[in-house]
Amino acid sequence: MLNFLLRRIISGFLVLAGVTIIIFLLFNVLPADPARMMLGQRADSVSVSIINRDLGIDRPLYQQFMMYVNDLSFLSVFNTVNPSSRFYLDRSKYTHAVKLVTVNNKSLVLKAPYLRRSYQNKRTVASILAEKIPETAVLAFSAILFATFIGIALGILSALNKNSWIDRLALAFAVSGVAVPSFFVAILFAWIFGFVFSHFTGLNMTGSLYSIDPFTGEHLELKNLILPMIVLGIRPLSIIVQLTRSSLLEVLSQDYIRTAKAKGLGRTAVIVRHGLQNALNPVITAISGWLGSLLAGAVFIEYIFGWNGIGKLTVTALDNYDLPVVTGIVLFISVVFIVLNILSDILYGLIDPRIRVS
Repeated sequence: MLNFLLRRIISGFLVLAGVTIIIFLLFNVLPADPARMMLGQRADSVSVSIINRDLGIDRPLYQQFMMYVNDLSFLSVFNTVNPSSRFYLDRSKYTHAVKLVTVNNKSLVLKAPYLRRSYQNKRTVASILAEKIPETAVLAFSAILFATFIGIALGILSALNKNSWIDRLALAFAVSGVAVPSFFVAILFAWIFGFVFSHFTGLNMTGSLYSIDPFTGEHLELKNLILPMIVLGIRPLSIIVQLTRSSLLEVLSQDYIRTAKAKGLGRTAVIVRHGLQNALNPVITAISGWLGSLLAGAVFIEYIFGWNGIGKLTVTALDNYDLPVVTGIVLFISVVFIVLNILSDILYGLIDPRIRVS
């Protein structure tokens, strides 16, 4: 298992390296001027040149890439003497850096990745993401839990009542959940439950996890989670229903299921211990993939409901050409998908003994 995990971690780092290179190349061909964005269109040429030198934009592309990788990596090389060197250690950027070894004025330093600063508000991208990730995480985990429990239950019910009205109703719901666009469902739910019937539901059309009152301060608003959670969970719920139904039907037709029944095991034991356990592999794949997508930020859902998470931040950053923020978001999304893929591979072995690595 340790060798397997090491191989998966190394492949994950290779994927992350590829994503890093692609992001750097894409954002360096965009027609955006960071200095003008930070100083305004009326900035003088001297101020622009100072900003470009500080950001390293005045250097050749390969040197910019070296600085970019140096900022992102945990282990970095710095020149502690010459401020003009591209390896000069700026203490304002790396406040928690730990020097490991120094040779010829160049130091190997252990540090946290530096995602640079926003062009718009000068804040570090890490601090911006730290504010937005928890709200998106709460929304994503709530939506995937809602989709998982309801979806697996409906899938089991549909498989056990094949070709009945329950099966047809569950499949009709699953197909419509995938077919209808999420942004349309979000607008519809916000209008119906947050406006038309708001006096019955007590829900708002828009709102985030926390609301700020000018007199009493910040308040937790869990009711604002209900509508975006349901809307965000409808599509993965539909996929989970169909996968659970088809996988369970296939497993229930196997010989070992008939053997278990012949041994006198009850229906519940056969379904739970022998059927469902072996049918959950494709469901786990779907859940891990959807969780990564939801954590990446459901852009339309967060924007429509005014949820202050990664999705809304992505729209704002793209609209303002705030490239460091967009870069940080994309790297975060990549890490989330890599970690979830590794965890899903581990879960396969825990659930299904047939594919365990010896």
